[in-house]
Amino acid sequence: MRKLVLLSSALMLLNSLSSVAETIHFPEEFVPLQVGERLIEQSFFSRVDDVELAPGTYQVKMKYTDLYEQGYDDHQVVESEPFWVELTVESGKDYDLVFNRASNAVAAEVFAESPQVSLKAKGSELAVPLSIVSYRASSTPAQAVASAPVAATSTSNKPATAVPVTLPAKVPGGQAGLKNMPSAAAMLEFWWQQASPEERRAFLQKVSN
Repeated sequence: MRKLVLLSSALMLLNSLSSVAETIHFPEEFVPLQVGERLIEQSFFSRVDDVELAPGTYQVKMKYTDLYEQGYDDHQVVESEPFWVELTVESGKDYDLVFNRASNAVAAEVFAESPQVSLKAKGSELAVPLSIVSYRASSTPAQAVASAPVAATSTSNKPATAVPVTLPAKVPGGQAGLKNMPSAAAMLEFWWQQASPEERRAFLQKVSN
C-alpha cells in the first residue's frame, strides 16, 4: 500500500512538472546546442528539434546550418558560428523559432555572419525578434535556467536509415521550388559531414547488418 502511494505521488510530481513546461520548436536549419549551462545532446541518429522549458527567461545557444544546391551534382554547406539569444517563455504557450531563409548560398553566407531569428507563439501572427547576446552565467535571472526544468525532445530515436530529412514547411515558388531543393544524396552527404567518427562507424555498422 505504501509503495502504491509513493508511486502515485511520483507520477503526480512528474505530471505537474510536465504540465508547466512549454515547447519551442526549432526549424531544421537551426540546431539548439545549450540552454544556460545545460547542454543539449545532438547525434547523427537523433536530432533534437523541440526543447521544453518552464516559463521564464533563458539564454539559448544555437547554430545555423543550411544546404544549397549549386548544380546538378554539387552543393554548398553554409554555417554560422554558435551564438546566444535571450528569450522569454510564457505559461500556456508553445513557440516556433522562425526566420527568413535566404534564396541562395551567397545570401545565406551573409545571413550566417549575423543570424536574425524570431520567436513566434503558436496561433499568433506576431513574431518577436530575438537579440544576440553574450552568455552571462553569473547574472542569469532566478526564474531562468538555474531553477527551471529543461527537457530536450528528440524528433526521432530510430536508426539513421529511418530518419528522413524533411523539407521546409514553405517552399518558395510552390511545387516548382521543390526542383531547387537539394537531392536526397546531397542531404545524406551533408549529414555525413556533420557526424563524428564514432557516429559514422555506428552508421556503417547499422546499414551493413
